[in-house]
Amino acid sequence: MTNGTTHHQHYWQGAFIDDEEAGRRLAGLPAAVGAALARPLETETLLAACDKLATALLDPAHPTHARLAGHLAPGEDASVLAELGAFLGRRELTRKLRRELGGSAPQRLGRPDARETVYEAWAPVGLVAHIAPGNAATVAPLSLVEGLLAGNVNILKTSGSDTLLAQHLLAELAALDESGAIAERVIVLRFSSSRQEWLRLMCAPADAVAVWGGEAAVEGVAAHVPAGCRLVEWGHKISFAYLTRDAWQDAEVLGALAADVCLYEQQACSSPQVVYLDTEDAGEVFAFAERFAAVLAAMPPAEPPADGPDPAEEAELTTTELIARLEEHLGLTRVLSAPDGSWRVMADTRPALTASPLHRSVWVKPLPRTNVLSTLRPMRRYLQTAGIAGSRTDIAELARLTLAAGATRVTPVGAMQSGYSGEPHDGVYALQRYSRRVAVQADERFATTACLDDLARPVEFPPPSGPLLDKAAVQELNRDVDRRDAELYFRSGGSTGTPALSLFTYDDYDTQMHAAARGLLAAGYDPARDRTANLFYCGGMYGGFISFFSILERLGGVQMPIAASTDHRATAEAIVAHEADTLFGMPSYLWQLLHEEGERLRSYGGIRKIFYGGEHFTAEQRRTLAETFGIETIRSITYGSTDLGPLGYQCDRSTGGVHHLHADLHTLEILETDADRPVAPGETGRLVFTTHARRGQNLGRYVIGDLGRALPGRCPCGSHAPRFELLGRLGDVMRVATYFLNYRRFVAIAEEDRGYAGELQVLLTDAGPRERLTVRVEHTPTAAPDDLRTAFLAGYPELRSAVEERLLDLVVETADPAGFDRTASSGKLRAVVDDRR
Repeated sequence: MTNGTTHHQHYWQGAFIDDEEAGRRLAGLPAAVGAALARPLETETLLAACDKLATALLDPAHPTHARLAGHLAPGEDASVLAELGAFLGRRELTRKLRRELGGSAPQRLGRPDARETVYEAWAPVGLVAHIAPGNAATVAPLSLVEGLLAGNVNILKTSGSDTLLAQHLLAELAALDESGAIAERVIVLRFSSSRQEWLRLMCAPADAVAVWGGEAAVEGVAAHVPAGCRLVEWGHKISFAYLTRDAWQDAEVLGALAADVCLYEQQACSSPQVVYLDTEDAGEVFAFAERFAAVLAAMPPAEPPADGPDPAEEAELTTTELIARLEEHLGLTRVLSAPDGSWRVMADTRPALTASPLHRSVWVKPLPRTNVLSTLRPMRRYLQTAGIAGSRTDIAELARLTLAAGATRVTPVGAMQSGYSGEPHDGVYALQRYSRRVAVQADERFATTACLDDLARPVEFPPPSGPLLDKAAVQELNRDVDRRDAELYFRSGGSTGTPALSLFTYDDYDTQMHAAARGLLAAGYDPARDRTANLFYCGGMYGGFISFFSILERLGGVQMPIAASTDHRATAEAIVAHEADTLFGMPSYLWQLLHEEGERLRSYGGIRKIFYGGEHFTAEQRRTLAETFGIETIRSITYGSTDLGPLGYQCDRSTGGVHHLHADLHTLEILETDADRPVAPGETGRLVFTTHARRGQNLGRYVIGDLGRALPGRCPCGSHAPRFELLGRLGDVMRVATYFLNYRRFVAIAEEDRGYAGELQVLLTDAGPRERLTVRVEHTPTAAPDDLRTAFLAGYPELRSAVEERLLDLVVETADPAGFDRTASSGKLRAVVDDRR
């Protein structure tokens, strides 16, 4: 980015340029737009850049704040930058996206109904030309950001009398995106509206033209809008207050009304220009005008003086007041005004809506509620906000009437200028006006494809940066989470230590459940046919059961929310009674259930699929389930954690611990176990996740505690989402008798050498001068304890050395599965139980 000067007052796709260069580039605008649209802009890339800029704008000590403050117009202060910062934060923009376009990644082609292979998305219209008003510092850049949120290329015209704030603000935003995708979509020109040729060149290739201003401004631009191009008018509007009899006699209501009038000196479209009273009595109108004039006179004077009217506005004020005073002689009006002309109240017996000359000038008129529709509807094109004061019943009735008459907003009196994130503007959602709803119909070959984009291109985010975080660091960060971002509380299962607290917003939770639902489709779940028994553990703030309930709800799948229970017979009877053919649950629980109730469930013969989470089935266990129970599909339901949410999913080509990354939510690094640097391609290392789609928590470079390796190449399923293979946890490695032993080696030896398919647990204890390693296994006819002990010693040289050196006692014992140590909340098997002092 180069610095702008008075000669280089235009910003074009990453560079400041002069008039001559801008004119040359305008001639080639269609080609520039086509090239930019060929490269998608990830919504998360934009949100991350906007959030960084918002942080800078809200910090007066930040260098960016200082640079932009130098481009404020005379009379403007840092509050303008604060207003921009408040809009550009991740919280506000994410809420806006969800409210207006239904999600935080609305441009990805997903299945609105998971039972159909139909994909829909919000696509950009293409090029949006924004014609900003003069002397409205925040409107120009924020209008362009709305265009970016919809994915468009944007060309913005600012007034020739404006400063270069919009150009430099948007240049700062583009500079925060290392990919350059934002810069490709931003063009900001500064010129007078009299320069009609430039205006024509801006609008000719546009797919939508957004115009801010009055009727004259809209008409001037409309002449250049080509056929088929959307003209989005953000014109001047008129707002009014409506008071019932009880309300207009309330001093608090009058004070609130005066505040609405004085805020922004009526320059906002939502400022009241007319006050309507629910009466036909002219005497009541005149009496109210006198009371209200006294309240208005007591308000603080306008600040700063530079906000006063210009000569043309002064002439309009004088003319309007003079005519109203002349009509006093006819008994139609009564005018009350300040000696210095700083405010005026004009009571009028005629109810017709009349525009105010602004600058604390207010009409007061009678309008019984029975006449609201007939009086106001002729002016429906110009109506915006109705500030209503009355009883609860009055407000409900009058809100309906004023909306039917054409108003687009109803607020309490005293809050007419206040709004909320994602609020419709002038009756429409801006982002929908800058978008198209598109659809792709596909055939049965796409049954396991939840998002069509995954087959077309990989998701690309900036590389992660910053320090590594472990569980303790994340728990410490939770202490500082804004209460507004802590709407949902979960505790981890505690299988690797003390249960940890995880905090979510409902929006973030919803995003993650939709992602997990997409992964479940890829794994072969069929919401149109599968009948699911949800057998995850529930309670104790554990999220397993609740999360998979939510996932099935979003998929529209048939569900029996049974939950895990020690009463295996009752669970099996429910499965049979309700004809469930698909089981969701923890491998250890499902293994116990299927073996304890094997006869009942085999005779039923209806179980076709198992989707598991939290643990893994060994290859031998999968073989046993397939041969003994006839189960056709056994796949991971998701790979994730309580704090990060879903991290990976299996497709119908994935086996064992192989998963695809949820690349639209996370970035994955694989670092060496003993150094903070990437492993060589294909080598095993620590899995480190950076999550992007979270509003309340910054979970960057989180060392989750799992080991894995990246798999090269594109998956045979066609998805571009990266693949990785899970290879255990860091906690699976035990320091025992001066040796490092791996739990997974015990499992592999038992499975491969003795055909053992049950659960296996390692218990570490002290045994006098030596340590004791006890391997617990289930009772099986093919794997006796003595045979397993022999296999372990033969197949694990380090273990054999520790035993031969009399540093370690090795014991293999059988136990009932109910006697294995498990976590209380999730029911997970504790692979290694270390009871040493």
